[in-house]
Amino acid sequence: MLNAFRTLSIIEGLSLITLFMIAMPAKYYFAAFDIIWVVGMIHGILWMAYVVFSLAVSHKQGWSVMFWLLVIVASVVPFACFILDRELKKEKSVVVV
Repeated sequence: MLNAFRTLSIIEGLSLITLFMIAMPAKYYFAAFDIIWVVGMIHGILWMAYVVFSLAVSHKQGWSVMFWLLVIVASVVPFACFILDRELKKEKSVVVV
C-alpha cells in the first residue's frame, strides 16, 4: 500500500509542477485557456485521491497526525513530492503490524 501511495505522490506532484510550470504560463502568456482547465481538472482529481489515500496509508502505517499534515503540505508545495518520496522510502523498511 505504501508503494502505491509513493507512486501516486509522485504523479500528483508532477501534475502540480505541470500546472504551475506549463499550464499557467501558457494561459497567461499565450492565452491558451483550454489547457489550464484540463491540467487543473486532472490535478484536482489526483489531489483528492492523494488526500483520501494518505488517510488510509496513515492509518495502516501508524503515522502521527503531525507527519500526516506534513504529507498533506507536501502535496501543495512544488517538488516536495520528491522529498516525501525519499522519507517514505526510509519508512518502507519499518514494518508496522
